[in-house]
Amino acid sequence: MTTNTSDAQKGDPDPSVEPAQLKQFRPSGRSDWSYVSDKDWNDWKWQLKNRVTTVEQLQKLIPNLTPEEYAGAKLANTKLAMAITPHFFSLIDVEDVNCPIRRQVIPREEETHTASWEMSDPCGEDSHSPVQGLVHRYPDRVLFLVTDRCAAYCRYCTRARLVSNATGYDFHAEFDKQLDYIRKTPSIRDVLLSGGDPLLFSDEKLEFLLSQLRAIPHVEFIRIGTRIPIFLPQRITAELCAMLKQYHPLFISVHSNHPRELTTEVRDALGRLADAGIPLGNQSVMLKHVNDSPEIMKAHVQKLLMCRVRPYYIYQCDLIAGSAHLRTSVRRGLEIMEQLRGHTTGYAVPQYVIDAPGGGGKVPVNPGYVLSHNADRVVIRNFEGKVFEYPEAADGTPLHEAPKEIIEPEFA
Repeated sequence: MTTNTSDAQKGDPDPSVEPAQLKQFRPSGRSDWSYVSDKDWNDWKWQLKNRVTTVEQLQKLIPNLTPEEYAGAKLANTKLAMAITPHFFSLIDVEDVNCPIRRQVIPREEETHTASWEMSDPCGEDSHSPVQGLVHRYPDRVLFLVTDRCAAYCRYCTRARLVSNATGYDFHAEFDKQLDYIRKTPSIRDVLLSGGDPLLFSDEKLEFLLSQLRAIPHVEFIRIGTRIPIFLPQRITAELCAMLKQYHPLFISVHSNHPRELTTEVRDALGRLADAGIPLGNQSVMLKHVNDSPEIMKAHVQKLLMCRVRPYYIYQCDLIAGSAHLRTSVRRGLEIMEQLRGHTTGYAVPQYVIDAPGGGGKVPVNPGYVLSHNADRVVIRNFEGKVFEYPEAADGTPLHEAPKEIIEPEFA
């Protein structure tokens, strides 16, 4: 297999070898925190208190910090704060400037470059907000923003305007008003708790919100969007899972982008959530030099299934200001989807979507499997490029002749 050298990355060498290695579960490393006791390392509050937040810490931990990273870290708090948990930081290959973990959480100077088509609110959330902290874009569901804090900050964050308050957005959740709006809007059957990260709350504060929502008759099910199991698996305690179990139907969407993120600690944390009866789905973002290769994406989705997580969405990176260096093309995304459908189990194939800029909502983007749809047949192709006809009468009456296979070896 040939590799485009401009897209090659040291972090993802020969794809014939690396995916098999990446699908293995390994514990996070602790070389820079070897002095820390197991008790502290496994304490989620210790992890939060000891996050990497300054350029001085970065310089000590990463000897080959690039000029772009140094400048980005110095400027980070003008756009989005820098914070990286020791657990997640320990996954970084400090010798590799293109490490896929490193690219996701260490700021770069390119974040200050903004193109004319980039936006501070690319999903148009503020324009669909009936009360502060609530986004009602779809008819039957709302996004309930509960906090502006995260365990660590992704450099491509869609809510960089809000999260960490680096831009002075000054977000304050108003739970009374948010809950009151939901109570008074009977069309709402689905509530997604997000932020920031809801699992940063104490068990008691989170349970208060869940109990209030569960008491609303027309709210059928609740979702939590979180990256805590990936950034801070220590937070997924037996006590938290026992509390969450009381509020079914409850779904959790996690956010993992690369198979290296799925350590033994993360696998076990996700397993505790699954054992509590919580369906788990994963949302990834297509990122340049992180997961924009078929081999890496396939290893990732297959490893997610081993963690009892269903790959749910792959997002095209939103047009958030300062994210161009992390965005890959939609064409590349479609090429990757071509290498998933039919090449691995259907459970491992997520939906590739673009969140339409300006607030249009999620739009599925798929390779072209329907070649034509005529009055009497649908012409389709499969993952191998073979073409088939599915008979269909114009009035919808079923036809009785068998579908016809047409082999076109030259089909791309």
